[in-house]
Amino acid sequence: MTVLFVDQPAQLDELCAQLAGSQWLAVDTEFLREKTYYPQLCLIQVANESVIACVDPLALSNLDPLLDLFYHPDTTLVFHAARQDLELLYMLRGELPQKIFDTQLAATMLGYGDQTGYASMVKTLLDVDLDKAHSRTDWKQRPLSDAQLEYAADDVRYLRDIYLIMLESLTKQARLTWLEEDFSALSRSETYQSDPAFIWRKIRGAGKLKGIQLAVLEKLAIWREQQAIQRNRPRRWIIKDEIMLDLARFMPTSMEKLSRIRGYEARDIERDGTEILQQIAKAIETPEAEWPIMKKPVPLTNQQEALIDALMALLRKYSDECSVTPSAIASRKDIERLVRGEDDLPLQQGWRNEVVGHYLTDFLNGKLKLMADHQHILIEQG
Repeated sequence: MTVLFVDQPAQLDELCAQLAGSQWLAVDTEFLREKTYYPQLCLIQVANESVIACVDPLALSNLDPLLDLFYHPDTTLVFHAARQDLELLYMLRGELPQKIFDTQLAATMLGYGDQTGYASMVKTLLDVDLDKAHSRTDWKQRPLSDAQLEYAADDVRYLRDIYLIMLESLTKQARLTWLEEDFSALSRSETYQSDPAFIWRKIRGAGKLKGIQLAVLEKLAIWREQQAIQRNRPRRWIIKDEIMLDLARFMPTSMEKLSRIRGYEARDIERDGTEILQQIAKAIETPEAEWPIMKKPVPLTNQQEALIDALMALLRKYSDECSVTPSAIASRKDIERLVRGEDDLPLQQGWRNEVVGHYLTDFLNGKLKLMADHQHILIEQG
């Protein structure tokens, strides 16, 4: 099938006429983010049963005809690992399509594994080896070669077939509804929004700080996020995490003391030093009652760790029996929360509870006994 390259408004209108009325559209994107805060969209690949196209957003000033199709309430958008593609759509329109199918999530319901890559899925389901020659392509460069366009088109060429295979399997096994909540989460705007007030928690090493040091880290993290957005540069280009931690740890109060922070370059101090000192001063003035707190869970006992291991064994056993990837049901963190006595976990709701969750609860309540026969785990009613 010929791959259409669309870089003129008239071509886009013609493509959209061909795609109009599709029940589903396979979609992928190519973008760059190494030097920017926001991803820069470089190519959109789209396909239905009869058309494959690569649309050039660098040449087209108005993508609305295509986006109108993507956002049509009767059209399902099919992605593999949808998060980053949807983030781009959210950036373009400020809202998200409401009908999503993610083949990477669907793979977990069919026992293909967790975080399964696209190439692996194509090989498993279609016995096709994808060409990886252009995996490091700079998608901003123009013109794109025919080989690059074919490589990009493969990301939707086979996605169509994978989607139809998975849809049939999920329908036969009555598992399509199991994915509704996970797909719905992909269509919620809060999934792609981060609260700057809590971004300090994501800085590796923050747990080693305490008291006023955390207040400094919080102020610096908020400032850095704002600057990264304003300058459209990666956070690490504003200040690296390790420098942020040292600034919070030592709380310098002058340019001379700033220069003692290991790795903090003179040019960066000259550019941002005054504002950094202002943020540190604000944090130092923060009343103790307003200091952020890094909550650390009480360490698990050896017996609790053993119990978690037993529950993980049960999780794997029942997941294997119904050909579902265990991580689609619960992670070890989820099991740990269960052992700590938390209620209302996803594991205890809906299909997850039906497939596995209630067995784990029964085991915790002494209603099931765990045994083995050298080759298999055996379960006996308590």
